[in-house]
Amino acid sequence: METTRILQVDAFTDEPHTGNPAGVVPDADGLSSDQMQAIAAEMAVSETAFLRSSETADRRVRYFTPTQEVDLCGHATIGTFAHLRDEGLEPGTTTLETNVGRLEIDVDEDGTVWLTQDEPSIREVDIGYGRVADALGVDRAALEGASDDIPLAVASTGLPFLIVPITYLSDVGDADPDLAAVEALTNAVDATGVYLFTFDALEAESTVHGRMFAPGAGVPEDPVTGTASGAVSVYLDRFGAFDGDLPAELRLEQGHYVDRPGIVRVRLGDGVRVGGRGVTVLDGSMTVPETDEDEILEA
Repeated sequence: METTRILQVDAFTDEPHTGNPAGVVPDADGLSSDQMQAIAAEMAVSETAFLRSSETADRRVRYFTPTQEVDLCGHATIGTFAHLRDEGLEPGTTTLETNVGRLEIDVDEDGTVWLTQDEPSIREVDIGYGRVADALGVDRAALEGASDDIPLAVASTGLPFLIVPITYLSDVGDADPDLAAVEALTNAVDATGVYLFTFDALEAESTVHGRMFAPGAGVPEDPVTGTASGAVSVYLDRFGAFDGDLPAELRLEQGHYVDRPGIVRVRLGDGVRVGGRGVTVLDGSMTVPETDEDEILEA
């Protein structure tokens, strides 16, 4: 019976059992798409990264949620390279082939992994505060009060998210989303998920505190989301949230309301760079599901 090595790495943290857990399969060259999907479903974390060989970069990666493939995943990338650093990867720059293109990964001496995300895109949406409030289970007035200067918009640095500002941390914590309504909302604006955030953060040095819901991608609530952190950062820059004085580094809190706190660091300037640490909490093997012998395996 064939098996494959598989790990769980908690990303955007250096404390086990916090941050965002990612599955990592270090050698997935012999796995079909169906096998990768089945392994991701069995792992039952928000995303599992499957490392493969590449003809155009140092490595190829594919990401699967428990229900579908996604083009990019920040925390699974951080987790993957935190594992590779533990296995002896030297600090420096390496390249990664993804479904959104060839990306650069930088690994610092201290183990911090930096992912340069895709070119940003931002578009305002006219979806209605009432519909958003009902879907997220929040007070409409709290949404409208926070959106005087920064509107509802879909932002992407590889994956699109509906960015929703709200007034207070308590509003973020009290959110009680109707997952079917959230999925319908994201479908309506062509987004992967909804990122709800406030400037009323827990720690003084943090920029925002957020929560991210993506039930349409099989992720009811993601603990700490790298792709959404990049998206909300370019959104804040675009709509002048810092009065023209952009911080050298943004610090985004997430995961506290699902008991998986973590911190995402974002640097804007020459590209969008999302950074964090990771810690391996599980290293084992999984039986590879059988596949149709007639299926052509991707090299």
